Amino acid sequence: MPSIDWTLELRFLIALGLGFLIGLERESSGAERKSGRVFAGVRTYTIISLYGFACAWLYRIDVEWGLPVGMLSLTALALAGYLAKIREGRLGWTSEVSAILTFVVGALTLLTDVWVPITLGVINTILLSEKGDLERFVDRLDTSEFLAVLKFLVITAIILPALPNREFTEFRLNPTRIWQIVILVSSIGFVGYFLTKRYGRRLGLWLSGIFGGIVSSTAVSIAAGRVAQHSQDRAFSALQMSLLASGMMYLRILVLIWFLNPDAALAVWWRCVVLAGVGGALAIRFESRETGTEVDSISSLENPFELKPALIFAAVFVLLTVLTSVARDAFGSAGLMILSLIVGVVDIDPFILSLVQDGAQISSFVMPIMLAMMSNTIAKGIYFSILASRLRREAAWRYGLWALLHIPLVLL
Repeated sequence: MPSIDWTLELRFLIALGLGFLIGLERESSGAERKSGRVFAGVRTYTIISLYGFACAWLYRIDVEWGLPVGMLSLTALALAGYLAKIREGRLGWTSEVSAILTFVVGALTLLTDVWVPITLGVINTILLSEKGDLERFVDRLDTSEFLAVLKFLVITAIILPALPNREFTEFRLNPTRIWQIVILVSSIGFVGYFLTKRYGRRLGLWLSGIFGGIVSSTAVSIAAGRVAQHSQDRAFSALQMSLLASGMMYLRILVLIWFLNPDAALAVWWRCVVLAGVGGALAIRFESRETGTEVDSISSLENPFELKPALIFAAVFVLLTVLTSVARDAFGSAGLMILSLIVGVVDIDPFILSLVQDGAQISSFVMPIMLAMMSNTIAKGIYFSILASRLRREAAWRYGLWALLHIPLVLL
């Protein structure tokens, strides 16, 4: 497809069209019509865009004062209109700022790549037209979720660019690569955290287990054990929640592996899917006996975009990367097997990700991954059984059967 030759004529038509588009939205705005007074309509916004184009033309033919004077004159007109509106008791200066941006769009149409003014003009129109939806979104916005997004920006936009992108020590530790993995894990975890906080209370323990398993199946299993411990009526549903969260662990890890090493994901995907399915089957084998289905949000889950969990994950990831390398060099595959069984007691994500990101042969880490998952499944069964003593037998045979089914997958 041939590239477009953006001639002066085409750029002029773009400035004309963008001004018309913004003006059309402003004149058709219900809020503007109700007031009986419109700051500017289709004709005015179109003229403002052409005014910006003309001032930019003056700038290009060495009349350098043309562009700043044009900008200042339009700003003065917008300010006068805003002051008049205040005297009439009306608030809001969206139209005035939009008029100034329309001038900038018209000028940029001539001075820069056309995608810049087109993007600004279209986004400006969308923001103006979606006022009602945006206001309703702000009204429903949870403060903690908003702060989580800000912390995500700190983790990605501030910390990540400041880290050196090179390898250190004999273990080839790359700070940028490590922090990218932290961001990946935190991003996927935040999806589960957000869904659990938003919908878990309304849709009950089962859905809390599924969503919470995206964040931390171990934390959910402990929380479920506490629910069963303090509420006999919901004990069986709590066990279901723990099993479903543990099943989601396999799918979450599969997604993480795929992002880091697609070849490794191809080697383990069917094992992860089978084990996740087994967890789902074990969770629905018995009938629910409870009358209540609602549950408070799982307080044990930490927001993955908090700086403290991110730093802890990074530290554990670095530690396990070093231990994995040492175990492989000193004891070979047997050392990796032992380490995988040990780390399964706590959090297996850092260990598994440290395995698949170092470029080792796929055949060398399939078995350690399966053993780590088996160890983690056993640990969660123990955590739940200790807290929910009345369901100890139910939890023991389900988690025990699940753990045994790892063995043929390890040996294959």
